[in-house]
Amino acid sequence: MALYSEKVMDHFRNPRNVGVIEDANGIGEVGNAKCGDIMKMYLKIEDDVVQDVKFETFGCGSAIASSSMATEMIKGKPLSEVKQLTNKAVAEALDGLPDYKMHCSVLAEEAIHSALEDYQKRTGRKI
Repeated sequence: MALYSEKVMDHFRNPRNVGVIEDANGIGEVGNAKCGDIMKMYLKIEDDVVQDVKFETFGCGSAIASSSMATEMIKGKPLSEVKQLTNKAVAEALDGLPDYKMHCSVLAEEAIHSALEDYQKRTGRKI
């Protein structure tokens, strides 16, 4: 069996939603000191829906793929769904990650939740 699924390789080679949203109203940044991965998520939320999402990730292929997949999973979704995103769902959407790379999907979940917390602080709105 290959170490990485075709979906992981696709999202690593052709990541979706890379970049910065200049007028983002939710920004989250997380990192893992042990492996050196850093993720930054930018959310543009309007009417309780993620209208746009972008990311910047410094890290391994699994971190980039997890970031890319996570953005695809929340784009256009209501906040009620976005806040329930789990690392397990990200990993499953990628057709799995090796056990020693699961922390990458955890970072993606944490980056999105951090951006949601930032949105709440900026707007005073409860999600």
